[in-house]
Amino acid sequence: MSFEFGVIGAGQMGQGIAQLAAQTGFSVRLADVNLESARKGVEKISAQLRKLVEKQKMAAADADAVMSRMTPVSGFAELKDCALVVEAASENIDLKKQIFRELDRVCGESTVFASNTSSISITELAAVTRRPDRFAGMHFMNPVPVMKLVEGIRAIQTSDRTWEFVRSTAEKMGKTFVAARDMPGFAVNRILMPMINEAVFALYEGIASVEDIDTAMKLGTNQPMGPLTLADFIGLDTCLAIMEVLHQGLGDSKYRPCPLLKQYVAAGWLGKKSGKGFYSYV
Repeated sequence: MSFEFGVIGAGQMGQGIAQLAAQTGFSVRLADVNLESARKGVEKISAQLRKLVEKQKMAAADADAVMSRMTPVSGFAELKDCALVVEAASENIDLKKQIFRELDRVCGESTVFASNTSSISITELAAVTRRPDRFAGMHFMNPVPVMKLVEGIRAIQTSDRTWEFVRSTAEKMGKTFVAARDMPGFAVNRILMPMINEAVFALYEGIASVEDIDTAMKLGTNQPMGPLTLADFIGLDTCLAIMEVLHQGLGDSKYRPCPLLKQYVAAGWLGKKSGKGFYSYV
């Protein structure tokens, strides 16, 4: 099974999805706000592959083959012939709805849409299109080429055919596919984000330091990465956005975002991508 695979969003997640799709034999079209941004995304993918070649984890010929299947495009209209388009834009429901309305206008009737959202309702996103039966969630984990999981989310409108298509595509990409109900946070972030938020509360309340919280969770619960380190890696703005979706969607005070998390985001301390979060990266 090989087809034109569209990706919207040339940031970290979009780059990872595009890279993996090309590595597993798909012809990939990568779109962003403009062609320059899409090209920069492709250049970063190329740089990642060069590092793999330098470390002898990939043959140079294989890296060249991957890049030959990667095309940056100037707009959504160039995704019209894709069999699948995966959206990997910021975790903002209005932005995502805008993207899918435009995609729905330009793409062929048979094109399947998927969102990489980690918390937003797939049912609600599907409803803004004229093809809600050909819409599903494909939540890839970061970094996409390394992490083994794809969390599949089925909207109430998703057809059996679409569901099997996204499942088989994820498996073709070498992923383990798990199914989650279309509820706020799905399965992974319904469990993970409250844990991270509680770690921030522990810091906020002076229970332990950043380093001691992370060390305690790594050594005491056998986690490979402490929750505050992981939050920095994910992006504190993304963590906050997901907690707000959980809080609003479920209406339970236990999902209230920690005030310290909100303060860090307000300060622009977003984690690794901004150079500062719970740790410094400069």
